[in-house]
Amino acid sequence: MSSSIQWYPGHIAKAERALKEQLKRVDVVLEVRDARIPLATHHPQTAQWVGAKGRVLVINRLDMITPAARQRWEEWFRMQGEKPYYTDAQHGKGVKAISQAAQDAGAQMNARRRERGMLPRPVRAVVIGFPNVGKSALINRLLNRRVVESAARAGVTRQLRWVRISEEIELLDAPGVIPARIEDDENAFKLAICDDIGEASYDNYLVAAKLVDLLTYLEATSEGIVSLNLLQSRYELNPISTEGDEYLQALAKLRYKGDVERTARQLLTDFRKGLLGQIPLELPPQV
Repeated sequence: MSSSIQWYPGHIAKAERALKEQLKRVDVVLEVRDARIPLATHHPQTAQWVGAKGRVLVINRLDMITPAARQRWEEWFRMQGEKPYYTDAQHGKGVKAISQAAQDAGAQMNARRRERGMLPRPVRAVVIGFPNVGKSALINRLLNRRVVESAARAGVTRQLRWVRISEEIELLDAPGVIPARIEDDENAFKLAICDDIGEASYDNYLVAAKLVDLLTYLEATSEGIVSLNLLQSRYELNPISTEGDEYLQALAKLRYKGDVERTARQLLTDFRKGLLGQIPLELPPQV
C-alpha cells in the first residue's frame, strides 16, 4: 500500500525558517516526541539544530503506552547513550523533572558566562517537535497557567514567541516542525494514525486499514506488550485472521450500515482517545 502522505503547509515552512533564526539565541533544546511512535516523531534535522547546545529528550503521552513498553524504550535509549524524560503533559506528570533538566543544562552555559566575566542570565530553552505531540500542553504545565493555545489537532501553534517560566528559564514556543518530505511510508502512516500530521494529507480509510494491520502484527510479535482484547470487546469482531481493509468492510457491515468512511473515522478516534487500550505503535529495534 503506497502512502503518498505528504503534508508541509506554508506556515510550517515559514515557522522552520523563523526557528532556525531564533535557535542562535537558544541555550537548551527540549525535543518532544510521541511515546507511541518515538522514532517516527524524531525530526532528522534535530541534531543539526541542537549542535553544541544542551538537549533534553521528552517522551510525551506516557499514559498511552504500557509500562512494559516504556521499560523497553528506556533500556533502548540508554543503550544509545540517551536519557529520556517521560511526561503526560495533559495531566502534568513528569513535568517538574523537565524544568529541572532544562535548568541543569543551562547551568553549564552560565558557568561559561561567569568564566568570561559576564553576568548569569535566564536559560533560553526552545520546545521543538512534530505538530500535536503535546508541546503546548507541556509549556502550559511548565508555566502553571494556560498561555499557549493547545488543541488535539496538528498545526495549532503558528507563531514563535518567548514566554518567561521563572527567574531561571525563558521558553520559546515554536510551531510543530516536520520534514519537508517524509521518506518512510511506514512513518507517514504512523504519524497519520496518531494525528501528528494534518488531516488533509491522508485518506482515513487507508490509514485505519493500516492501523489494523499494524495492531495485528504487533500483537503477534510484541511478546504480550500489545493486546487487542479491548478492540475485540469494543467492536465484537476479531481482526486476527483478516487484512485491515477486509476488517473495516466487515466492521462497517456489522456496526455502521456499511459506511466504511464512518467506520474508519471511528476506529482512528477510538485509538487516539486510548479507548482501545495503551498501545505503542513502535517497539525498539532489535539490538
